[in-house]
Amino acid sequence: MKIINGKKIGRGEVERLLTKKAFDEVELSPKIREANKKIFSEDLSAIEIVRRIVEDVRRRGDSAVIDWTKKIDGVELENFSVELEEFEIDSEIFSSLKVAAENIRRFHTEQLPKSWITYRGENSLLGQAVIPLERVGVYVPGGTAAYPSSVLMNIIPAKVAGVKEIIMCSPNTNPAVLAAAKLAGVDKIFKIGGAQAIAAMAFGTEQIPRVNKIVGPGNIFVTLAKKEVYGHCDIDMLAGPSEILIVADEFANPVYAAADMLSQAEHDPLACSIVITTSEELAEKISAQVEEQLKNLPRKEIAAASIERNGLIVVAENLNEAIDFANFSAPEHLELLTQNPFELLPKIKNAGAIFLGAYSPEPLGDYLAGPNHVLPTGGTAKFYSVLNVETFLKRTSLISYTRKDLLKAAEDVKRLAEAEGLQAHAEAIRKREENS
Repeated sequence: MKIINGKKIGRGEVERLLTKKAFDEVELSPKIREANKKIFSEDLSAIEIVRRIVEDVRRRGDSAVIDWTKKIDGVELENFSVELEEFEIDSEIFSSLKVAAENIRRFHTEQLPKSWITYRGENSLLGQAVIPLERVGVYVPGGTAAYPSSVLMNIIPAKVAGVKEIIMCSPNTNPAVLAAAKLAGVDKIFKIGGAQAIAAMAFGTEQIPRVNKIVGPGNIFVTLAKKEVYGHCDIDMLAGPSEILIVADEFANPVYAAADMLSQAEHDPLACSIVITTSEELAEKISAQVEEQLKNLPRKEIAAASIERNGLIVVAENLNEAIDFANFSAPEHLELLTQNPFELLPKIKNAGAIFLGAYSPEPLGDYLAGPNHVLPTGGTAKFYSVLNVETFLKRTSLISYTRKDLLKAAEDVKRLAEAEGLQAHAEAIRKREENS
């Protein structure tokens, strides 16, 4: 893991090192490329693969889903549906899921916006109706781990928003995933994954209903598929590998900082773990702790690969510079391991979620605290928001004028319409003047 001194190498070089690749710039590993060659008989890029799958599912529906699932996953499908009664789960795990679900539900209920109406002129009114989406699709990845927490984080806000029907696609029917889905209130589950699942939800097939919006994380193929179907339905965001950035002063505990770096590194070899500290001594201690703690991790190969590739410790001149670097990076998870974290909070402009103090570690937010853990990555926290209740709502404007108020506004409306060369717009007003 690299340790760099910002003062020695200069601000521009630090920012270059903090710049993360966009989700669509991620290169496929040689192993994945070789596997894809066997499936497609040629060396295709990730987007070429996704476009081929998405278009096929759009044209052929279930038949394409079945064919691609067999080719890619080696799984023979007939009926895609999963029965929610077909699982057993440890009672203590289920108890913890219930605690998490209640915290998530309570937090997201606070986010509910309201429809409103305001009166103008003589009994005319303007307003906004907040309306839940009719049907939402949730994608839950399979891969090297099960993610019941992601199930809760995606489904519960949709339920709070009032979404009428929620379907879920996942190649992983882990009992904890199914239990979380049932607890959160999912309506239907389908055992399919990858780009074919995204396309099936976007366009609809014989077995899978078409949705208004697709949410949930996934690998590069899932993310590119979400981008490909955007416009046919809405999506939550384009997410890349997980990431954490820790701002630490000289009072921070290096054991905690190293543990929090590894909590992200174990997700994926592409995950990114960064510390920005004001203390060279602390930087060395954190690096040593990472090496020590790695030895005992069950997923140490994944975590080690991530740390080797994307682990970084930057020594900043002071906390203001550290915050400047953090804002430039716009991390998914930002931890403030400083003596007075709330003093720094007003200076934070770009972060998916902010964790303040030594006893608010990132895994607390991942699982139990209540705020959503579906967060913008890859620097997109500069313009994306965390997944929330409003993700599942749309706003419709309300306009109701009386005759008197319309006539009062008529000249301005006609003038603006004619300035744009839209005579029929002006005539729609004029006809009402003539017949009033």
